[in-house]
Amino acid sequence: MDGLNTVINKPIEKIRQFKPSTRLKKEDMINLGKSKISYNAKKIFLYLLLINLSYVFIYPIIHMVITSIKDMQDYMDITVRWIPNKIFFENYKIALSMLDYKTGFFNSFIITVVCTIGHLISASFIGYGFARYKFPGRSFLFGIVVFSIIIPVQVIIVPLFYEFTQLFGLLDSRIPIILPTFFGYGLRGGLYIFLFRQYFINLPKELEEAAKIDGCGKIRTHFEIILPVAASVCMVTVVLSMVWHWNDHFEPRVYLFTAKKQTLMHALPKLFADLEKIKENLLAGDRSKITFSDDIADRFLKEVSIDSVLMAAVNVSILPILIVYGFLQKRFVQGIESAGIKG
Repeated sequence: MDGLNTVINKPIEKIRQFKPSTRLKKEDMINLGKSKISYNAKKIFLYLLLINLSYVFIYPIIHMVITSIKDMQDYMDITVRWIPNKIFFENYKIALSMLDYKTGFFNSFIITVVCTIGHLISASFIGYGFARYKFPGRSFLFGIVVFSIIIPVQVIIVPLFYEFTQLFGLLDSRIPIILPTFFGYGLRGGLYIFLFRQYFINLPKELEEAAKIDGCGKIRTHFEIILPVAASVCMVTVVLSMVWHWNDHFEPRVYLFTAKKQTLMHALPKLFADLEKIKENLLAGDRSKITFSDDIADRFLKEVSIDSVLMAAVNVSILPILIVYGFLQKRFVQGIESAGIKG
């Protein structure tokens, strides 16, 4: 028994006596310090580079916001660059009145929402068809879809305008802007089809097979199984379509004629000319065509800068889409990463 205890306890005593060496050699400590300094230097350089690059994009926004709250005196004073002497909110009152903001916002909202829904439905169906079904001319047709991405709408706007206005009689209507999105075209429609196709092409077919066994039809499978799985690509499509349609002013200028149907971006290009006309009318003593209050009209010539009003108009026009993008930014970035990995 004593011998057995000796055999058992001897390895245990050796383990207890063992002490790992935690001391580093002087050379190792020097190398560790150098590597840490090098890492910190690279990190500092990276942050400085990112700050400089971000400033390139942030500067126009800062300039736009600061200019929008300047009065005539601060705007003309070259020493007042970043901090105005007083905040002049009348620029925003004039901009909201001149843009007819409620009407413009409603028209922009309707076009943006409906076109985004159209792109989401049509692009997902078409992209799924290219990824899952084999048919004659599939590669050729997909090549046309990809080719359509690089063709700007300005190139084909004449035949499109003739088609909608002469053949279908759709003058001064939102339908020529909205209808193509439900057929996979519209603004950047080819890009959304490409994104969905690249995602669906690596999607396991077992999902559809399991849904078929459970009694799901093609349409139900698409909306209840396929689209939820492709949520990341759906988010990318929604954000891109939403931003591009909200900021688009070319197609609304072509198809929409009356002021009651114009979008916010449609109204911006002619705002400068309207402000110049108002200035001329005020100098001539004519206030019949002024849409804002008499108090602001009295201060218009002395305190209002036209460029400041334009900056205020741009701010209130892009503010809604910036708010929406702020909420969707995280999921949008995740969707971009996922869409880039697939296919």
